[in-house]
Amino acid sequence: MAVVGLLVALGLLYVVYRKMQAANQLQGFMWKPFVTDRAVWRDYLLPGLWGTIKAAIISIVLAGAFGLLFGIGRLSTVRVLRWVSGVVVEFFRAVPVLIMMIFAFGVYTRNSVFANDINPLAAVVTGLTLYNGAVIAELVRSGVFALPAGQGEAGLSIGLTPGQVLRSIQLPQALTAMLPALIGQFVTILKDSALGYQVLYSSELLSQSKILGSNFANTVPAYLVAAILFITMNYLLSRLAVYVEKRLSRRGRTTLHATGPVLGDAVPEPGPPVSAGSAGLSR
Repeated sequence: MAVVGLLVALGLLYVVYRKMQAANQLQGFMWKPFVTDRAVWRDYLLPGLWGTIKAAIISIVLAGAFGLLFGIGRLSTVRVLRWVSGVVVEFFRAVPVLIMMIFAFGVYTRNSVFANDINPLAAVVTGLTLYNGAVIAELVRSGVFALPAGQGEAGLSIGLTPGQVLRSIQLPQALTAMLPALIGQFVTILKDSALGYQVLYSSELLSQSKILGSNFANTVPAYLVAAILFITMNYLLSRLAVYVEKRLSRRGRTTLHATGPVLGDAVPEPGPPVSAGSAGLSR
């Protein structure tokens, strides 16, 4: 089956190659502006790259705050707060990002919430924040639940309240353990920012590549360069996640060997008292 799938993929690639060759989209002169014309990078690709990164950075910060807030809400001992947080998280996880962007754009435009040139960016950030924030909230909840039960029991045994145990003991450990997964979610945010062209966010990389292709009549090369830039950014983030995971693994082993048992681990029971005589001590 794998061989058949590979042959089908190669066949499709060959058909695409022939089509682009027939349309003169792979000729050398189509790629020449990327090397000889500074305006290609100055006026299109670099502004588009910054527009994508800007939307991603704002969304990452807001999604992190949203996820932390509602993740803690889902872990609350207050039943109503836990229920409301659960409904919010499950709702925004279920709604596609693009639909949230379009809905937010319509609301912002009709009610003049932001300036006309800000509405597209605000819509993109809103959609990315709500969806990815809901995913991060679930990561927070599952990260805390994945901790050994002894962590929380040890905190309660020394007089801490459940809220203090969550904030001081469980949450820091869960956030540290889930850092690689969080960085992976940032990759998703970066990729999904390309959906902004559907809500007239023309500052992002995909939209700028489309404009570039129209102006220089090299649509396919423009999209391919944009794809390479996206792949490069996502690859760097993925490598960062791998690096963080390795660092955390090494630090965890070092901490365990250096400090002995952690909070919640079993501590050996003390032996019976030794008398002075049995110890060979005499006046």
